[in-house]
Amino acid sequence: MALKGRLEDFGITQLLNLINLARKTGTLYLQNTASDKSSYLCFREGKLIYATMEGMEDNLPVILQRNGVFTADQVRMIQSNMPGKPDRDIAQVLITSGRLQPQQVIESVRSHVLDVVYQVFSWYDGTFRFEPSKLTVKGKITTSIALENVIMEGSRRLKEWERLQDELPDLDVALKFAERPTTPLRDINLSVEEWRVISFINPRNTIRQIAQNNNMGELQIRKIVYSLIQAGVVEVVRPPRPVAAPGRGKAGEREAGGESAKMRRPDVKRGIVQRLIGRIREL
Repeated sequence: MALKGRLEDFGITQLLNLINLARKTGTLYLQNTASDKSSYLCFREGKLIYATMEGMEDNLPVILQRNGVFTADQVRMIQSNMPGKPDRDIAQVLITSGRLQPQQVIESVRSHVLDVVYQVFSWYDGTFRFEPSKLTVKGKITTSIALENVIMEGSRRLKEWERLQDELPDLDVALKFAERPTTPLRDINLSVEEWRVISFINPRNTIRQIAQNNNMGELQIRKIVYSLIQAGVVEVVRPPRPVAAPGRGKAGEREAGGESAKMRRPDVKRGIVQRLIGRIREL
């Protein structure tokens, strides 16, 4: 019989501990009430072998692109040449042709699976259903991950997630380059992911849109944006103050005429933007 319940009563950590200790084989189906997203995790004898989430593409070429193995153009070419092929067949063709190494497949699938699992650790409300002996992995490439490590790392990330949510609660705000960076540009050491985020910074782009354009989860984008804010490279664009009522003098007329002074991008920042773009092109 399937094990069913609510995440409010039986959390993700408890579920994974139960599957691990009982060395269960089957699929855990999850539904998150807050985001209305669903996910499923597959296990074989207590080991995590596959996971995916609604809204997150899980075909192999896209997973490889997300891990930096292929470009978007290469993925489109692979998909057009092998439409409808299962992941196992695609991997075999690419490995045989020398365009892909087996280790790249293993690492990319593992990264995808862990990314899904660490996201569901933050699901506090919703439902779960565990179907014993049922594995939804036909045609997929599976891995084998010990749940003890997943539970420890997931718990650590959950604490980090809660802290970052407090520091950066709203992802539907935009970013702008700081007018006076607290850290000299020459002293800033950024990762490839941070440079990707930098390239999308514009008062018209929200943090959520930047994350979507870079295939980043909420935890990852929060970490990157928070580190950039701490380094004094970027600032959050705050919503403009309410417009003053008509007839309140010149100050009110200036505010009613457009953006507040705080929302404008002063000329002094153009040099910073150009240097950042130059650094991105050198990568």
